[in-house]
Amino acid sequence: MSLSIPSQPLTFWRRGQPVTLPAVPADRPLLQVLREDLHCTGTKEGCGEGDCGACTVVLGEAVAGRLALKAVNACIKMAHAVHGQAVFTVEDLAAPDGALHPVQEALVQCHGSQCGFCTPGFVMSLYALYETTGGGQGVTRESAQAALSGNLCRCTGYRPILDAAERMGELPCPDASRLDEAAVLRGLRTLGPAPVDGPYQRPTTLEALLKARAAHPGAQVIAGTTDVGLWITKLHKQYPQLLDVTGAAELRRVETYPHHIAIGAGVSLTDAYAALVAERPQLGSFARRFAGLPVRNAGTLGGNVANGSPIGDSMPLLIALGASVVLMRWDAKRRAIAHRELLLEDLYSGYRQNVMRADELLCWVKVPRPTASEFLRVDKVSKRFEDDISAVCLAVRLHIEHGVVREARIGAGGVAATPARARQTEAALRGQPWNADTVMAAAAVLRAEFQPISDMRASADYRRAVLGNLLRRLWLEHRGVKGLRLEAADLEALS
Repeated sequence: MSLSIPSQPLTFWRRGQPVTLPAVPADRPLLQVLREDLHCTGTKEGCGEGDCGACTVVLGEAVAGRLALKAVNACIKMAHAVHGQAVFTVEDLAAPDGALHPVQEALVQCHGSQCGFCTPGFVMSLYALYETTGGGQGVTRESAQAALSGNLCRCTGYRPILDAAERMGELPCPDASRLDEAAVLRGLRTLGPAPVDGPYQRPTTLEALLKARAAHPGAQVIAGTTDVGLWITKLHKQYPQLLDVTGAAELRRVETYPHHIAIGAGVSLTDAYAALVAERPQLGSFARRFAGLPVRNAGTLGGNVANGSPIGDSMPLLIALGASVVLMRWDAKRRAIAHRELLLEDLYSGYRQNVMRADELLCWVKVPRPTASEFLRVDKVSKRFEDDISAVCLAVRLHIEHGVVREARIGAGGVAATPARARQTEAALRGQPWNADTVMAAAAVLRAEFQPISDMRASADYRRAVLGNLLRRLWLEHRGVKGLRLEAADLEALS
């Protein structure tokens, strides 16, 4: 049955002026507002799930006195999430006299458009890269590939698109197409705040957020809507009340302490993984494989954890790292914030179920800092190397001293109803000599520890086999064997 979804005003900055829509339903995606309400049909509707990138737009937000730009998928971004921000679409790039922006001109010169349907999305991802590199300066093929990781060209014309990315910085930019950062920042300051009591609430402080949760325990909590957005576009679910955690200033920070870092629930996956990689550089490749860049720009680590998908890639890693979560609520009797902390693996009670109270929110993810004797590896196995959901994810953290495994923590995804800790395998490793016999025995325990299901991504037998093989590969890597990972191979040389 279709619900009558309450509406509220929406205001954002576009083309040098505020755009105000008086009545936008709480769960209306930004793409629908752009195409159907504002008739900006250059932004395309493709997959409707943040996978193809045809709907990519760029958002601008004032952060520490500067304009922070990021490419996101408009199809799964709630329109009200951009209240008070600047929105850039492909229509905004060319000058009024028709002169093309360097991004567009480079694609023309390099013949990078193919059939053209996906081109606006590529243009906007490249536009974000252009503006964040001082006009496309220093763009390499590798950085271009990273920026375009969320864009899919079904004509397989990636070479000319990458050529265009490298060339755009060499082309002149028409004065009318230049981004006037100062003017945009002045415009953003003129926009009014979002309604504080409407069907879509995005409180700006932690206290206000927790009070809103206490007042609306039945509201759907959202962050980047990279999953909830699919429930709207694919499952056609409707939400009369949404509570967005990403506005609370306290939860938009990564804080560093002597023994841990604390990642707020409003921190994007891009920034959260940057913090994790800064602590543990070996996670760089794994971080880049977590979806495409527009999804990482929108989604949050806290949302990924709270969502509790058994194939969410963050949780096995965080379990292996010994991470904990801080749950908070507003205690009306004490008129203060109450909190409790628990290990991440203890958060889940069943498939997409957790132990949070109706008035609680997951506010922080606390990750222990690395130690000198730590050996960490995390592996994701999926049908596509990039921008795909895991069939199996395995993260292993070991402390090995004098040839003996002193400590082991193992997180696994895709093998149970929840992200899981492989406690039996940890016990099989702990206190044992770090040798081939120990690894083979532990691999057998790991294969038997879980009862995965067969689905469209992999069979149960395949998942069990892969679990053991990943542990054996970790052993070989620790022994110094090279060439075991696809990302380390020179594919062009091999071809």
